[in-house]
Amino acid sequence: MLIRSSSDIVPSEITPRGVFERRREFLKTASGAALGVALQPLSAAIAGEKLAAAVKSPYSTLETPTPYKDVTGYNNFYEFGTDKTDPAQNAHTLKTRPWTVSIEGMVKHPRTYAIDDLIKLFPLEERIYRMRCVEGWSMVIPWLGLPLASLLKQAEPLGSAKYVEFISAADPKTMPGVSRRLLDWPYVEGLRLDEALNPLTLLAAGLYGEVLPNQNGAPLRLVTPWKYGFKGAKSLVKIRLVDSEPRTAWMKAAPSEYGFYSNVNPAVDHPRWSQATERRIGEFFKRKTLPFNGYGDQVAQMYAGMDLKKFF
Repeated sequence: MLIRSSSDIVPSEITPRGVFERRREFLKTASGAALGVALQPLSAAIAGEKLAAAVKSPYSTLETPTPYKDVTGYNNFYEFGTDKTDPAQNAHTLKTRPWTVSIEGMVKHPRTYAIDDLIKLFPLEERIYRMRCVEGWSMVIPWLGLPLASLLKQAEPLGSAKYVEFISAADPKTMPGVSRRLLDWPYVEGLRLDEALNPLTLLAAGLYGEVLPNQNGAPLRLVTPWKYGFKGAKSLVKIRLVDSEPRTAWMKAAPSEYGFYSNVNPAVDHPRWSQATERRIGEFFKRKTLPFNGYGDQVAQMYAGMDLKKFF
């Protein structure tokens, strides 16, 4: 697969980053407290604005993060187009406020949260994760988010709950790709309950210390760093506890190519290419792909005894 150099990648947002910087300065210097108060609720929802200080996570890698413009300008988000640069160009149409996320299904305490209330409910953590795409490219991304386990434990899954289903928004008015039947919308992903409760599993609301840009899955997305990137459902609206394995979007589209587990595994090739190596965005040479994307110490025990070529 051809990987563009960082010089070929389009700017990260429709509004240039410099405009955001000038807006911050404006908020600092504008006269009248009323103006600042009026703008404050809105600023929390705008990509490029700072999020509240986050706790540093011990789960972070020490690797150098991929540049912001690459993280936000080279994405998979089919709701906004199939080219890697389409999301950055098209996702300005997504409206992330008001927005709600529901926790439902086999739980004692189902609840619907306004997104800003959910973000305030738990301290945000900064986690610098290696991320691996099934097409062979990778990044290192400093996410800001809350552990999914904290939210699920508050909801109290019933004993019959075995899996967690994640459902994304699918609004053809704000997501032009939904009008094209490339996938069975809405985008659905799933995890086994123990995977969802693993300390590495994150609900990300930001990156690089700032509100999550639309093209990266605003306002809330799933991050599972030991799995291929397509498992990270974006723009979440529902999290459901269920008793059977969810049929995910890519499993429906191409079951021989995209399995339910989708753990990063250099020993299991995609039917159309090898997964043994990867190219980190911004680097020329390829590197060896690590089992579980290098997170084996934290997750390998969940798959003990499983045939990882069968359950791929």
